[in-house]
Parts: sequence; C-alpha cells; structure tokens
Amino acid sequence: MQFQVTRRAFLVGTGALFVAVSAPALSSLADRWALPRSLRDNRTLDTWLRIDAGGTVTAFSGKVELGQGIRTALAQIVSDELDVSIDRLRMASVDTGRSPDEGRTAGSDSVADSGSALRHAAAQARRILLDNAGARLTVDPGELRVDDGVVHTPDGRSVSYWELLGDRGFDADLRPDVIVKAPAESRSVGTSLPRLDLPAKVFGEPAFIQDLRLPDMVHARVVRGGTVARQVPSGAEDTVRGMPGVVDVVRDGDFLAVVAGREEQAIAAAAALRETMPPLAPAPEPPPDDVPSLLRQLEASDEVIADTSRGAPGVAREFSAEYSRPFLSHASLGPSCAIAQWDGDTMTVWSHAQGMYPLRDAIAEMLGLSEDRVRCIHADGAGCYGHNGADDAACDAALIARAMPGRPVRLQWMRDDEFRHAPVGSAMSLHASAGLDAAGRIVRWRYDIYSGSHSMRPSGGRSVGNLLAAREKTDPFPPARATDRGPPEGGADRNAVPLYRFENQRITKHIVQNPPLRTSALRSLGAHGNVFAIESFIDEIARAVGADPFEYRLRHLDDSRARDVLSRLRELAADAPAAMSAGRSGRGLAFAQYKNSSAYLALVVDVDIDPGTGRIRVVRALAAADVGRVVNPDGVRNQIEGGIVQATSWTLREQVRFSAGGVESTDWATYPILGFRDAPEIDVVLIDRPDEPSVGVGEAAQGPTSAAIANAVADAVGVRLRHLPFTPARMNAALRA
Repeated sequence: MQFQVTRRAFLVGTGALFVAVSAPALSSLADRWALPRSLRDNRTLDTWLRIDAGGTVTAFSGKVELGQGIRTALAQIVSDELDVSIDRLRMASVDTGRSPDEGRTAGSDSVADSGSALRHAAAQARRILLDNAGARLTVDPGELRVDDGVVHTPDGRSVSYWELLGDRGFDADLRPDVIVKAPAESRSVGTSLPRLDLPAKVFGEPAFIQDLRLPDMVHARVVRGGTVARQVPSGAEDTVRGMPGVVDVVRDGDFLAVVAGREEQAIAAAAALRETMPPLAPAPEPPPDDVPSLLRQLEASDEVIADTSRGAPGVAREFSAEYSRPFLSHASLGPSCAIAQWDGDTMTVWSHAQGMYPLRDAIAEMLGLSEDRVRCIHADGAGCYGHNGADDAACDAALIARAMPGRPVRLQWMRDDEFRHAPVGSAMSLHASAGLDAAGRIVRWRYDIYSGSHSMRPSGGRSVGNLLAAREKTDPFPPARATDRGPPEGGADRNAVPLYRFENQRITKHIVQNPPLRTSALRSLGAHGNVFAIESFIDEIARAVGADPFEYRLRHLDDSRARDVLSRLRELAADAPAAMSAGRSGRGLAFAQYKNSSAYLALVVDVDIDPGTGRIRVVRALAAADVGRVVNPDGVRNQIEGGIVQATSWTLREQVRFSAGGVESTDWATYPILGFRDAPEIDVVLIDRPDEPSVGVGEAAQGPTSAAIANAVADAVGVRLRHLPFTPARMNAALRA
C-alpha cells in the first residue's frame, strides 16, 4: 500500500494504480480497520447492545450457540465490561432482522471475533452511560462507580442504566479509541460460570428447533434421491393426498415433498410415495475400497501453498509415509430440522445452521427474492459440527412453504436422510517425506494433500447450487465447482504447514473436483487429517533416530508458547504414569496449534490393545492447552474433552461406507460411534495468559487426538497404523503382517 499526499486528498493504491481519497474518507477508513474485525461492517453501537427499561441488558451477536457454550462466554465478557451481573443479561438469538452480520459460526473464531467486538461495544456503552450519568448528577464521570448497572456518586446519589437510557438507542457509531478494562479488573471473565443454555436441555424443556411449535403448523417430509421425483407416477400423488391428515404433495422439478397435519402422517405419506417407485436398476460397479487411491485417480486442481525449497540441504537419511482418513459423517444426534413460513411477502425461516446471513442470501437467490424479503432466525439444534444437513433442511422448508402461503411448515429429516444426503467431511490422502541431516534434524520436508473440498457451504451467488433443493427445483442452479479456502485459514490445507521450523519445505494440495460423495466442512476441516499425518510422521522419525518424542518436537520448535504447552504436558504426564491393563499398553504424544494461529494443544493418550480381538481402547487422555485469555475455564475444558471424545470415535470406528449406488452407512448400526462406556478418562490443564487475546479451542483437539492414538499404538505393539479408522480388523492385519 502506498500513500501520496496531495492538497486535499490522498492517493491510495498498489503498484501503478492510484485512487484519489479525501482526507476525511481516509481517516474513516483507518478508523474502520482499527476496530475489531466483526465491528468493521457493523459499526453502530445499537446493533450490539440495548439497555432495557425493565432492568436488563440485551446483547446481540452474529455467532450462534451450537453447544459450544458461546452464549455464556459472550455474556461473561459483556457482564465485565458493562458492570452488570450476568443475571441481567439476555443473549439474543441470531436474527437477520436484528443481529449483526458476523458470517458463520466456524473456525473456532467466536470468542476471538464476537468476543472482542462485544467487549469493545460494551466498553463504549459504559463510557456513554457514565458521561450521561455525570451530566445528570453534575459529577465528573471519573468519580463515578458502577455496581450492577447502577451508577453511584461519592456522596451517595445514584442513577441506573435503565433510567438513563431504558429502551432508547445509543445513537452512536463505534469508535476505535475505546479503552477496555484491564484483565485484573475482571469479575466474571476467568471464572467457570454455569452454561446459560444447559438447564432447559438437561431438564427436558423445549430447547431445540425440533421442539419449536407454531400456531397452525404443518409437518413435511422430503422424498429424495436422484430422480425419485420423476420416478414416482403422477397418479400416486392423488392417492397420497387422500391419506389421513395429508394436506398437500409439493412437486417442483425433481423436488418432491409431502405435507400433513401431524408428523407421523407425513412419514406415512412419504413412505407410500416411495413404494410407488419402480424397482431400481442394478447399480454400476462400485468405486474401489481403497479411498486414497480413488482420490488420486480423479481430476484435481493443484496448488502449491508453501515453498521454501531453495538450495540443497545436506540429507543423510530419508523417510516417507502415506496416511489417510475416510469420508466422515457429522452424525449429529438430532437429524436436521427447519421451520419456514411465507406470508406472501416475506419468507421467515427458523434454522440451526451455522450462518444465518449466508443462509438468508442462499434462500433469497433460490426463491428469486430480494434479501430484505427473507428473514432467518437461529434456534439451537441437537448437534452441529460444520456443514451438515441444516442448510439443506432450511431450504427444503422454504421451498415447501412458498407453495403453502400462510402456514408454518416444519420440515424434519429422517435419520437415513441425514446419513444419505448431508455433506460429509472429505476423505484425505496424505503423503509426507523428510530428509534428515547427520544429527537427525529434519532439513527437508515435502507434503502432498489429496482431498475433496472442505468449503462448499451455501450462500448467495454461484454457491447457491450447493443446496440440494436448489439443484432439484424446476429451474435448477448448477452445483458450484469445487473450491477450497486457502491459507492462512485453510480448508484441505488447514494445518498442512507445520509449526515446526523446516527451512526447506514444499507443500502442495490437490483438490478433487468430482469426489464420489458430496463434501463440505466438518469440524476442524483438513486440520484433522493433516495433524494426524504430520504428528504421526514426526513420531515415526523420532522413534527411528532414538529421540524422546517431547525432545524431538522441541528441537524443531521456536514458538515459545508452543514449547511451554509441550513442557507443561510433559510435567503432567510425568505425574501420571502410563495406565497399564491386561492387554498391551502404550502411550502416545501429539501437538498442534490449530490453524497455526489459534489454540495450542498438546496431548498424551494411553491405549490398551486386546491381543485376542485387536480392539483398541483409549484409556486416558492428558491435555495441556493455551487459548490466550481464558473466558470460562470449564467451557474451554468442555470443548477440549468433547473434541477428544469425538476424534477418538473418528479414529477407532467411523467411516462412511458407500457404493456406486450411494451412501450405505444409513443408521447407527452401519455407522457406529463411540459409546459412553468407551469414553476415556480426560484431564485438561489450561495455561491462562490474561494479557493475550482469547482464541478459539473448539476444533483444536481433533488432529492431535488421532495422531496421539496412532503413536500410542506404535508404542504398545511396535506397529504403525497410518489409515483411519483403526478397526480391530485393521489392527489384526497389521499385527500379522
């Protein structure tokens, strides 16, 4: 960026291109970029906070509650900065008719983005309220103190926030020069307050979108699968319309749905429509069982994402290995659900998707409406780990509701719908090679990723074709060409660039254009596969050169916080000797900084292997994490524990089985997940850094967990498993080899 001063304007540009910008405009631009990221396009204070006359404060965020506890963490931040008790705070659900646009809740960015935005907004709101109180009470604002929203003077007089501003707006733009409180002034942040969203969920009260009921609501089911709509005879629709409770059959091109007054009536009608289909033609030859080989055979777009491979390092020893993970389902315990209502002018949709604004844009384009005629409101869903079926269900409901003006339409997917039709996390084939010098240090690193896209979420524009309903309707939108986010956030290449110091490295990703299954974002995206491969490979090399796994990693790390996390874990592991059992026991280590910019997490796991069955059980996991300033310690531990349990399930059990006819993993029998009795004992230690920005932790444990399990297996039996999942059959085959 270059700046040239003229008489009344600045010339701002890059290279040979310059644009005249007035000094006030440049100042405004500078102010915008000085604000926290989420405030830059949401610069009105009233967008974020409202002082209610009844003695409460409502905070608005564009990040949704997905079970990660963000509602509680954000409330703690506002509570501290505004000096009100958390009992007075109301965290509004994300609503495109009212909330700030913060895109999607993804990438473990909620505390970093929305937290910093709300902290800044609350600090400015407090400043305005103190100035108003000082004017009303004729006292210097610097002499005032606030206790739970009540402003006190030194001589005992007081006025409350709600008296000063109740139900009226701040009418102020957010400024970059706001001073937030020092960490030492915190009362709520840094404490483990109870989760605000849990009581209703624990005690069985209406808490999820699946529980939401609106007056005069009808229930719908989609009959889906390739050309199903064209295969159902037209006369069958009339027969189904005569079934008990059926209100309508909605057909729009290849989109077919039934609507009934009660849910079980809609289920019965959908089943009746399926029974009218002619027998399916024999499926073509299935794809090969070897998914890594399949990925390498398909058309792919190639991109070098890091290249410092200059010079010829002195290599004394070389290593190489291939790793893979299969296609993985989100396997949300509650199948996707949405409610939509069309009043003839506005489409209102309730959804548990991760991004209300992108969903609004996609629905508006699909229906040919302007964005201001679509309103999307978030409601909690029973599990969401990325781009599962939530967006598709919302668009299904909207398409049906348009055909039934005035009545709310509740669209619920069945379990097999979720497994068959929701996007899956892409399989990945990963090849690593390394050259070592005479001292055993890595001096050359090569790494290749073969993967489908991890970034096929729907929105307006070309990506609306990523929605099933948009592809199926009479005037369909074509599926978008596979694209993938690049560094630093990354998709397939997330965490593909090691945090270790490898001065000579080349990293290439190959994005498969037409994978056999529909892929998109799954928790941690490509970081899971990449950290699994990199940390397994590092461990293999360390063992080959006879190095301690902690010491070998530290030998290649310059990052002081990374070194601190590994050192703290080593202390924790030394105080907890490896858990021994009747089988063959082993201990494994893995480490990563999520996205190389977020939470640092190091993990040790103890495994037990049954020599008779080949069954691997994770007995215990010890973790050390650095997330910067810790907002809610228990919430951070919950996220790490949940990530370890889910990744253990991915590592030992999960894979989407498919053939040329489609997905064959359609229930819990064909897609088993980890049960309660198999969950490991987990101990998490947090390194709190109150003077550092808070960073996200929700996806930090996935890759290290799989790698640590692989490394523990190698420690136990001297056999290296490189291809997920580590099933008993795969373990036994490796032992026999």
